[in-house]
Parts: sequence; structure tokens; C-alpha cells
Amino acid sequence: MASHIDWAREVCLSLPHATEDVQWEHNLLFRIAGRIFCIANLEPALSPTKIAFKCTPVKFAELVEIEGIIPAPYMARNHWVAVLAMDALRRAELEELVRASYQLVREKLPKKALAELEKNSAGGKSLKAKRASAGKRKR
Repeated sequence: MASHIDWAREVCLSLPHATEDVQWEHNLLFRIAGRIFCIANLEPALSPTKIAFKCTPVKFAELVEIEGIIPAPYMARNHWVAVLAMDALRRAELEELVRASYQLVREKLPKKALAELEKNSAGGKSLKAKRASAGKRKR
């Protein structure tokens, strides 16, 4: 498997409207509308955690029973887990869990934030459509 950072960037940035930024000096945060759905640790010497993400209460209880996965420090009360070993689960399972985290966070966004995301998506597409139709008229 590629490094956990490369893997996390590939998976998280493939999701609609996902952004990334560095915060708390050594954490790469992945967000939707400003809300964090996944964290990748950039400095393994400072923390054994590779990635962390949100999950449902039931999934949280299941995952923390697996060797290499622990309740995420400071965020366990919100059902976040921290992956210490990227081989604790198959790559496809981890990807599914990160996508589920994204969905959980997206579902909790205020209606106004969701509308803004949709507006920005639709606006970009309609602008392309306008340009395409304008180009056809010139021919």
C-alpha cells in the first residue's frame, strides 16, 4: 500500500467538494464545507496514529475491538477511531469507512451549507454548458 498520506489524499479528494489543509502543525485534515471527516498524521514521530475518521456508534464499537484501531484521542466521544496500522483492515474496507465518514459529516451539514455546495456544483456545470452552447452558435 502507498504511504498512508498518499492513500488518504487519493481517497478523500476523490469525494465531491472535499478539501484538504494542514492544522495543528502535523495533521492533514480533509473537510467538506469546513467540517472534518478524516485526518492523516504527517509526523509519525509525534503520534502513532496514521488516519482517523468518524463512524456510527455501532461501527465504532466493532472497530475498537480490532488490533491496530483505537478510539481517537479527544474525539472518541464523537465516535471517531484512529488507525495505528494501515493493515488492520483491507484497503477496500478502510476506503469504505472513510467514505462513510464523509457521508456522516455531509448529512449533518446545515441545509444552507448543502445548498451552497449544490449551487456551486450546478453553477460550474451550467457555465460549461453555456460556453458549449455559445461555441455551437458561432459555428
